[in-house]
Amino acid sequence: MTVRNLKDTSFDELLACFLRAFAGYYVTMPTDKNYYKQRWKAAKVNFSLSYGMFDEGEIVGFIIHAVDVRFGVKTAFNTGTGVIPEYRGRRVVKSIYEYAINDLRKHGIEKSSLEVITKNEHAIRAYKSVGFDICKEYRCFAGTISTSNNAQVEFREVSMEDWGWEQLPNQKFYSWDFQKETIVDGNYVFYQVLSNNQPESYFIINPENKYLAQFDVLNNNENNWNRLFEAIKRVSGEVRIINVDKRLTEKLDHIHLLGLKNTVNQYEMELIIAGV
Repeated sequence: MTVRNLKDTSFDELLACFLRAFAGYYVTMPTDKNYYKQRWKAAKVNFSLSYGMFDEGEIVGFIIHAVDVRFGVKTAFNTGTGVIPEYRGRRVVKSIYEYAINDLRKHGIEKSSLEVITKNEHAIRAYKSVGFDICKEYRCFAGTISTSNNAQVEFREVSMEDWGWEQLPNQKFYSWDFQKETIVDGNYVFYQVLSNNQPESYFIINPENKYLAQFDVLNNNENNWNRLFEAIKRVSGEVRIINVDKRLTEKLDHIHLLGLKNTVNQYEMELIIAGV
């Protein structure tokens, strides 16, 4: 078996391996080809810095990296790792990483990061054996927003060109897929919630898959949270909230009041490759 990058591997071949690897996973993975094309493009996947294990020319395992400068650090984010069932237990992921880390370092990557479901103890051990450490913990939710406040709310859609990212709180607490660099290339709609014609909170949502990418109040206040969630409910009662940092306790407290299901929890893990 050999490891090489994925720049010459067809999208269809990679996706077929991806879906085989994630069959029966903790969460049900989408199967639509266009979903992955759009998601990986927005995340900035670089197939030249993504890697596969091949057996007689057939891909049997992979690490797909999105590559970008985030918060001043050139980072390779592992947006998907998998091994097809017949090849599990053969140290495929560790072997790919042994090759990948050297290659990433040669290409100036300073850090690698990934997300893993907290219950996936086997994967966590494998990543730790490579040198990754847990750096964040996230909560994920899904369902229909249930609010009884019926607050009077005023909100408006805002274009990306008018979006003042530097004014928005807690940007470093969002995970890769919901940071601004990914959002601006995705299918998201931006809203401000207003009070006296001034923004008091905001939210960003994908109307197709109901992902609530970002949302927060500009000033922490019970009424502001109530109006924020009322506005979100009017745009989409059904939502999916992925990766809320567990340190954001006030945000989590308000999410728990909405009647959403805590679907899974995840760790973010990181490996420093070069001096940061």
